[in-house]
Amino acid sequence: MDILLVAPSSGRWRAAARSRVFNGRTFRFSQLSLLSVAAATPRGHTVRLVDEQVEDIPAGCTPGLVGITCMTALAPRAFEIARMFRDRGVPVVLGGMHPTLCPEESLAHADAVVAGEAEPVWAQVVADAAARRLAGIYRPPDPPDLALLRDPPRHLLRPGRYATVHAVQATRGCPHRCAFCSVSAFSNHTHRCRPVADVRREVAAIPAGFFMFVDDNITADREYALELFGALAPLGKRWMSQSTLSLAADPPLLAAASRAGCAAIFAGMETFNNDNLDGVQKSFHRADRYREAVRALHAHGIGIEAGIVFGFDGDGPGVFESTVRQMDDLRVDMAQVSVFTPLPGTPAHEAMEPRILDRNRAHYDLHTVVFQPAGMSVEDLQAGHDWATREFYRPWRIARRLARHTAMPRGLSTLVPAAVINTAYFGRVASWHLRGWNPAQSAAAPRLAPPTPVPA
Repeated sequence: MDILLVAPSSGRWRAAARSRVFNGRTFRFSQLSLLSVAAATPRGHTVRLVDEQVEDIPAGCTPGLVGITCMTALAPRAFEIARMFRDRGVPVVLGGMHPTLCPEESLAHADAVVAGEAEPVWAQVVADAAARRLAGIYRPPDPPDLALLRDPPRHLLRPGRYATVHAVQATRGCPHRCAFCSVSAFSNHTHRCRPVADVRREVAAIPAGFFMFVDDNITADREYALELFGALAPLGKRWMSQSTLSLAADPPLLAAASRAGCAAIFAGMETFNNDNLDGVQKSFHRADRYREAVRALHAHGIGIEAGIVFGFDGDGPGVFESTVRQMDDLRVDMAQVSVFTPLPGTPAHEAMEPRILDRNRAHYDLHTVVFQPAGMSVEDLQAGHDWATREFYRPWRIARRLARHTAMPRGLSTLVPAAVINTAYFGRVASWHLRGWNPAQSAAAPRLAPPTPVPA
């Protein structure tokens, strides 16, 4: 049976990903989720992978089965693709973050839904599709044994279209319970690890000197991380991953990460207000410790991309200017600036249900305001997010950050990826025409009528 696996994309995200200007491929990493499904496909079937960020779905194709993965913001496009294939008589299975957290909604648009990690049930899904007896929602009875994972078939990806096709996963999930995090909800607050020997073997086989760990929290299990970093150090490769700032507060673990080739981490700082952190169950981060954390990372030659979120209940109109100033002061290397988004299936969505104004899933892209903020207007939150993003990625700020980067230990060796990422974010600002204004200084700025609720 021919199986088509699809990663949907649409709107400005698709346009940005396909852009040849400002490194459109910078934010495209190996489609490891679909590659994992492809690896779990039983022998005797052929698999093709289409990533709409880089190519179109072949016109008129009629495979034996279509599998589609999606986050919430891409659910409408996923449902559109599903309808297109079902109209041709092709069975469709939906999986990934949104179908797992909203299985009944997703099942209304597909023949079946995989709710959770696909490996334990994918062979049954394929068999049922071949027999034309797909049976609704497939839930794995237990998480897959990560020691049994097969190597991802990276040859299914189009070379040259990604920042790297060499994405590796050492762990899955996160033990924390951040109220707004879909990863925490998807993994049910669990964290599991692959055998270190398997990870080392996979990394050693990568022909490139740089790769990505796509783990949600690679240092959640300290003893495992120490063992993993020790095994990676002799390979001499460089990598990036995600971690909490607890890494920076643990000198032996931080030194081990540096020796293992860690070039940078993404860490969700979120906010400089401890009350905001407490309000979303993220009290393991303290804003007053951010400075020493960044200094410790830089002292070991590790850059930091900070996840920043606007729209917490403790945020007022002054939060945008103060946050940009504090990121400058802390010497953050890169930042992913977002709007607080109550994603369906998370505790935040349930708690904020009465304040949700917009139920169009396509707007749940982490950059569009879909709820009524507590400390400002909807308009000010949107404008402030856009303004802060533009300010942080002003060309002179980027130049200053890169100049400082060269003074970091091993800074010259990681200057290129730091420059590429900063430039790519600047490209987003330009291509998305982000302007906004600073709500703290905009008493005379034009005000629009508040939006009316948008139905799903």
